[in-house]
This record gives sequence, C-alpha cells and structure tokens, in this order.
Amino acid sequence: MLKILEKQNARKKVLWLLCFSAIFLLSVMLLSFVVSDENLRLGAANKNITPNLSHLFGTDWLGRDMFTRTIKGLRLSLAVGAFASLVSVLIATLMGICAATFGKTVDAIISWIIDLFIGMPHLVFMILICFIVGGGIHGVILGVSLTHWPSLARIVRSEVLQIKNSEYIHISKQFGKSAWFIAKKHILPSIFPQILIGFLLLFPHVILHEAALTFLGFGLSPQTPAIGIILSEGMNHMSTGKWWLVVMPGLLLVVIIKMLDNIGEQIRILLNPASSNE
Repeated sequence: MLKILEKQNARKKVLWLLCFSAIFLLSVMLLSFVVSDENLRLGAANKNITPNLSHLFGTDWLGRDMFTRTIKGLRLSLAVGAFASLVSVLIATLMGICAATFGKTVDAIISWIIDLFIGMPHLVFMILICFIVGGGIHGVILGVSLTHWPSLARIVRSEVLQIKNSEYIHISKQFGKSAWFIAKKHILPSIFPQILIGFLLLFPHVILHEAALTFLGFGLSPQTPAIGIILSEGMNHMSTGKWWLVVMPGLLLVVIIKMLDNIGEQIRILLNPASSNE
C-alpha cells in the first residue's frame, strides 16, 4: 500500500512539474503579444535606467524597455527553435527509417553520414552553413536544422530495427500488406513517442544554438529584438556598469531553456513504461 501511494505521489509530482513548466512558457508567449511595441521606441529621457517597477529589466542606451525587447526576442527564438526542431525531427525520422529498411548498403551510407555530422563541432558547422546561404533567418534555420538530427536518427534507426523483427510485422507481411501499410500502421505509431520526446529534448538545444548564431552576428538585423542580438549588444556596455542589459535577458533565457528541458524530461518519464509509475 505504501509503495502504491509513493508511485501515485511521484506521478502527481511529474504532472505538476509538467503543468507548471507549460503554463510558464504559455504565459511568456501570451505576454509577448500583450506588451506594447511603444516600449521599443527610442527615448532620450529613459536611457540607461536600472531595473525598477516601471521597467522590470531596465532600459538600454537608447531608452528602449529591456523587458519588452527580451520577451519579444524570446518569442522569436521559440518560433525559430520550434520550426528548426521540427525540420530536424523530420530529417532524423526519414534517415532513421531509410537506414533500417533499405538494406545494408543504404544503412552503411546513412550511418557514415550520421557519424560525419556527429564528429563535426556543432557551432562551426552551423556557422559554415549559415555563411554559405547568406545568413538571415533562413540561414539560422538551415544551419540549426541540418546539424541537430543525427542523434535522433540513430535512436529511430535502432527502434525500427527492433520493430522489423517483431512477430506482428511478419504476420502483416504474410497477409500481403505493403511496405507503406506496415510503415504507416505499425512502424510510425510505435516510434512516435521517441520522435515526440526527441523533438521536446531537441527544442532547448536548438534555441541555445540559435541564440549563439545571432549573438555572433550570423542571423538577423540589429533592429530585430532577437535574444542573441540583445545579449551581443549588452556585452558592449557591460564595462560601463550596465549589468542589467545582459544579466536580465540571459537569466530569463536560462529559465526558458530549463522549462523546455523540464517539459521534455517529464513527458519522457510519462511515456516510458518502465518509469511512468515511478
């Protein structure tokens, strides 16, 4: 009886953590649409104000409200991260399924490509791709998307290889079901939890690298309130004592990343049969 209560309490704790993280992220997203763009206007009278009740994150050297810039920058980072993560997951799923189903030659080629991408430093490869396509938002998305799929592709490949040897797959083949039918009705539903968890765990990683690219100047224009640009500009003023230009946006970015990572981890626990009741 005591063990059952402990399992129920642990499951409730997981659900509470999941709900808290989801509500926090949803609040940030909604707030980014609510705050007025008027706070982004230049104002000589409001320059370099330290954080207070009127300006929670202070103002910058041009009089712009840093809280508004940070919230809108995070919204952009979340949108770019979600799209880039989705593209990475699609690539990983396609490559993993192809490696497991199209024979040893295709498997060897895809495995070599996966090892090649994993062996390359993420940041260097992203900068190279972004530079080749000319930078901008498309360059950031391509650079991040094309460098974050290999690890998930390995997981998908191993899962598909296990499913292929299952008895119900052999029965479907004996009944004359096509490869497309088997992939659609059996393989994809079986690997969907791994794909979902991979997407959620990839999300915060992608956002950090998107912020790194924009921080290095390979992304958007300086007028765009992207979190990487905000941090890059704030670093230039740290030496003059304007600590809030970096500390406040950076702290909120870390909290957002932690919340996203927490959502992925809690969903992984809930979807994993071995740990869902722990």
